[in-house]
Amino acid sequence: MTRSATLLAIALASALVLAGCSGSDTPAGHSSSDRAEGHTTSSAGLPKGHVDAGEQLAHAKGKATGQSCVDCHGEEGNAPIDASYPKLGGQYHDYLAHSLQEYRNGNREHALMSQQAKDLTDQQIADLAAYFGSRPSHLRDLHGVND
Repeated sequence: MTRSATLLAIALASALVLAGCSGSDTPAGHSSSDRAEGHTTSSAGLPKGHVDAGEQLAHAKGKATGQSCVDCHGEEGNAPIDASYPKLGGQYHDYLAHSLQEYRNGNREHALMSQQAKDLTDQQIADLAAYFGSRPSHLRDLHGVND
């Protein structure tokens, strides 16, 4: 094999490996059938999330606090009622799912979120993460804001 053929083979193999490792965790990165049905998959060991079901859950009042997700985080998760509450819209759905799992399991604590998450099922967490992850993002990089 010539040197250029060897380099081409290495480049192609590297591209294939990187493509397999860089799967997206946003709804746009899933198969067209998954996206059409509003599904997402999770690296957090959860079932597929359903955007429509997550939207319903986001508006449902929780038994523990009487609040819904959008009561505190705002419509589509982009208008929190307090500056210390995070924007959820457009956030990586795996991050959202993991955070909810940590609140539910007691490994992450917050006076309201720990109570809200404690009774969520894996499917509900996956659905909420799919919904908020599919919303438009109002997240921004704060690097250099105070410079």
